[in-house]
Amino acid sequence: MRHAAPGLGLLLGALLGGPALAATPTEVPTVHGLALYGKPSLPAGFTHLPHADPDAPVGGSLIRSAIGSFDSTNPFIIRGTPATGLTEIYDTLLTQNPDEPFSMYGLLAEGVRLDPERQWIEFDLHPEARFHDGEPVTAEDVIFSFETLTERGQPFYAAYYADVVDIRAVDEDTVHVDLADSESRELPLILGQLPILPAHFWEDRDFEATTRDALLGSGPYRIATVDPGRRIVYERVPDYWGKDLPVNRGRHNIERLVYDYYRDQTVALEAFKAGNLDMRIESSARNWATAYDFPALTEGLVKRLEVADGQPAGMQAYVMNLRRDKFQDVRVREALNLAFDFEWLNRNLFYGAYERTRSYFANSGMAADGLPSEAERQMLEPYRQSLPDEVFSSPLPIEHPDELRPRLARALELLDEAGYAVRNGVMTHRDSGAPLRLEVLLYDTQFERVVQPLLQNLAKLGIEGDIRIVDVNQYLNRLRSFDFDMIVGSFPQSANPGNEQRDFWTSEFADVPQSRNLIGLSEPVIDDLVEDLIAADSRQALDTAAQALDRVLRWGFYVIPQWHLGHTRIALWNKFGWQEPFPEYNLDLHAWWVDPRRAEEIEDRQRNR
Repeated sequence: MRHAAPGLGLLLGALLGGPALAATPTEVPTVHGLALYGKPSLPAGFTHLPHADPDAPVGGSLIRSAIGSFDSTNPFIIRGTPATGLTEIYDTLLTQNPDEPFSMYGLLAEGVRLDPERQWIEFDLHPEARFHDGEPVTAEDVIFSFETLTERGQPFYAAYYADVVDIRAVDEDTVHVDLADSESRELPLILGQLPILPAHFWEDRDFEATTRDALLGSGPYRIATVDPGRRIVYERVPDYWGKDLPVNRGRHNIERLVYDYYRDQTVALEAFKAGNLDMRIESSARNWATAYDFPALTEGLVKRLEVADGQPAGMQAYVMNLRRDKFQDVRVREALNLAFDFEWLNRNLFYGAYERTRSYFANSGMAADGLPSEAERQMLEPYRQSLPDEVFSSPLPIEHPDELRPRLARALELLDEAGYAVRNGVMTHRDSGAPLRLEVLLYDTQFERVVQPLLQNLAKLGIEGDIRIVDVNQYLNRLRSFDFDMIVGSFPQSANPGNEQRDFWTSEFADVPQSRNLIGLSEPVIDDLVEDLIAADSRQALDTAAQALDRVLRWGFYVIPQWHLGHTRIALWNKFGWQEPFPEYNLDLHAWWVDPRRAEEIEDRQRNR
């Protein structure tokens, strides 16, 4: 379906200087992409993404590790443990250019019309779009996907698309979506991130049941082999409908993507060194500093890269579960923060590799700093009676003693104020007589050595702490039901945070199984600040809203912030090619390829070792 140029309604509104009349789809031009602010960098008619090589060779395999196990090939539901990499089989309406902060370009949708007032959006589906069984992708598939994911999928989808009022088919290949008056600037773009499922495939299937079937998609890969709990293999679709689209040309070059499952990271590292894995994204500073000194590296068969990360660092932290009474008092939470000695860890375990994380939007202009700006203060002033005085009067970062001894002394003062006292060496509540105990839930033994120093410091305060290590399936089940005291959790952030913040912080998702509100936050002030952030209509307004939210979260001491790194560490067998410079905002492994000559040389040398 094609539409005409802007009409008289918009023109009269502009000439008279008043609000424009409601735009109709025939008055709004069809465009090839959208940007959160301004226009997309790539013009209509671009041939490929700048970091992709349209002449890259096709073939080869990429074998990587996954940790634990899996029992499902449906990544969209609450039940089961999904396999790694399942999004490879699904196309979305639009796709992001990793070299821009937040711009989306046509994938399943070849054209987009967005109301100037952002009250509706329309997507024109590409006439060639096909699922892997040859059936066309239609407007009904888009509607089915939206309704199924928001009503029967993980709670994330309901939060992400909460401001959609209505979705309907204009015709077989055009979808119209009405948007609420929430002023969520990113909503039109994140609608483009919706994975499109085949309605005909699910017609006689239970979407909410776990399955190990090779599910149907329309993306560049399909499931080739499922070995439950051990391996999943994806193969490149030779007649993929979208292989020549500008956003895909020179991408998805590798023939087979393989994920082998290992018990833990230590075993996976040894598998990489033995040549059983092709690539490893290293999360351990100790491993990066000491574990790669083996012959293949010195011989040039293995290569190491550090790729700069252009996104905010987000928050990795010890997350306290506010659903437990012991964490309800902010003074207890601050005392636990004081027992964490990052400098000792960084010096003794991390080889000085990390920076301390202090902000939920670390490594970005959205991080709160110093005292509130005038704009921040205006945003926070209506909530003054509900917020600690420090939000307005004390600068960030929060000042705590540098040395451990005075930190622990201050922690004892806070615990005393919260009604605790040490009895027979145990921190005990004076009224209830209950000891202050906590358990850190883990699934990876690699993190045990990092948790132990915190527990040792807590023991100096009389707080009893334990580590409980369980398998991945049990860990995920306990997360779904929020059955933990403390976990190592993360709240990743993009350069343009928006609707996903509801799932992280708001009351609506505090008790929804498998939501990402791990803390159990249910604070009206935070709910409102999240909505302010989502409604931001400029970069400056977004930064201010994020800073206000960040400031309130930090003074709540809901987590014990850990550390971050400004780049991604990659170890790989030297058979891959890519174009530099890398995209500024996200690493795009889909634009890599296997060099056939180098792959053959490495295989020969591995056989002869």
